[in-house]
Amino acid sequence: MEVQQIFHMNGGSGETSYVRNSKLQKVVITKAKPVMIRSISKLCTTNLPQCLRVADLGCSSGPNTLLVNSEIIEAIDETCHQLNCNTPEIQVFLNDLPSNDFNTIFKTLPTFYEQLKKEKGETFGPCSILGVPGSFYGRLFPSSTIDFFHSSNSLHWLSQVPSMVESNKRNIYLARTSPPSVIKAYLEQFQKDFSLFLSLRSKEITPGGQMVLIMVGRRSEDHFGNNEGYYWDLLSKSLNELVSEGLIEEAKLDSFNLPYYIPSRKELEAIVCAERSFYIDELEIYDVNWAAGDDDDNKEFKLDRFISGQKLAKCMRAAIESLLTCHFGDGIIDVLFDRYVEYISDHLSKEEEKFSNFVISLKGK
Repeated sequence: MEVQQIFHMNGGSGETSYVRNSKLQKVVITKAKPVMIRSISKLCTTNLPQCLRVADLGCSSGPNTLLVNSEIIEAIDETCHQLNCNTPEIQVFLNDLPSNDFNTIFKTLPTFYEQLKKEKGETFGPCSILGVPGSFYGRLFPSSTIDFFHSSNSLHWLSQVPSMVESNKRNIYLARTSPPSVIKAYLEQFQKDFSLFLSLRSKEITPGGQMVLIMVGRRSEDHFGNNEGYYWDLLSKSLNELVSEGLIEEAKLDSFNLPYYIPSRKELEAIVCAERSFYIDELEIYDVNWAAGDDDDNKEFKLDRFISGQKLAKCMRAAIESLLTCHFGDGIIDVLFDRYVEYISDHLSKEEEKFSNFVISLKGK
C-alpha cells in the first residue's frame, strides 16, 4: 500500500467528512494547549525574529486546522505584549499529504484574516498562511527557516505498513493474537519513521527553535496493558464478520494492516535520545474519552451509548476511509461502519473507555 499516495482524511463538508467529524481531535488539541503556550513563550523570550515562521505538520482540513493556528498566533501576540515588544510578522505553513483537502481550508482564510484584524486591530501583522503539500517523512523546508513546528494527531501514522506483517492474520493492527514478529516490525517501523522525522526537522528548524508534538500514546510498556488500540480490535471484529458473511475475501483481510503505531513514553524518549537533535522540555500524558463526551458540554454520552458509538465510528471513518476503500473497495464501507457502531456501542454500555495522548515539547540543540 502506497500510503503517501492514497491516505487522507475525508474531504469536503459532507456527513462523513473530517470537517464534521473531528471533535475528538479538538479535545486532544485543547488539552495540550498549556504546553504549546509555554513552548511559544520560551521561543519568543529567547529568539524573536522580525518574521516568525510556523509550520503545522499533518494539518488536515476542517475547523481544527485554523483553531490550532489561531491559538499559536494568540500565544505569540500575548507573549510579545508581556515582553513589551512588537509582535513580529507571522508566516504559517500548513503541511499535509498532497491528497489532503487544502481547498476547504483556503476558502475559510478570508474570514480568518478578517477576524484577526477585528480582534488585533489593523496594525497587527502581516500574517500569511500558505499550503505545503508533501510527506513530513521527507524534507519540506529550506535549512534553518522554521521557528516553531507543531503537529497534532499525525505522528502515530507511519510512512508505510511495516514489512513482515503478512502473518498478522485476521487482525488489522497489533492484537493479542499477533505474533511477536509483528509487534517487532511495528516498533521498528515507528523507530525508523520518528527518528527520520526528528532528523529532517533538525535541519529545517532555526537555532533555538521549538517544536510541540501531540500523538496517541500508551501508558504501559505492555502493548495490551490498558486496552490501547482496542478501537482497532473492534474494527477488526467488524471486518471479520463481513468475511464470515462472504462480503470480504479472507485473503483480502489477511493482507490489510494499518500504518499506525501507539508508542510508549519509554520508546519516545529512547528515540529522541538516540537521534540527538532535540532536548525534551516537557512530556505529558493525558486521557481523552473515546467519544469525547465527558470533555465538553454534551451530556448525551451518559444517556445514550449508541449515539456515542456513532460519534466515534464517524470520527474513525473520516480518518481511515481512504485506506479501507483503496483495499476493499467502497461497496462495503457503509455496512462495515454500521457493524462498527454496534460493537462500539455494546462495549461502551459496559464501561467508559479512554485513550491516552502524549504532548511533547522539544527544543533544537
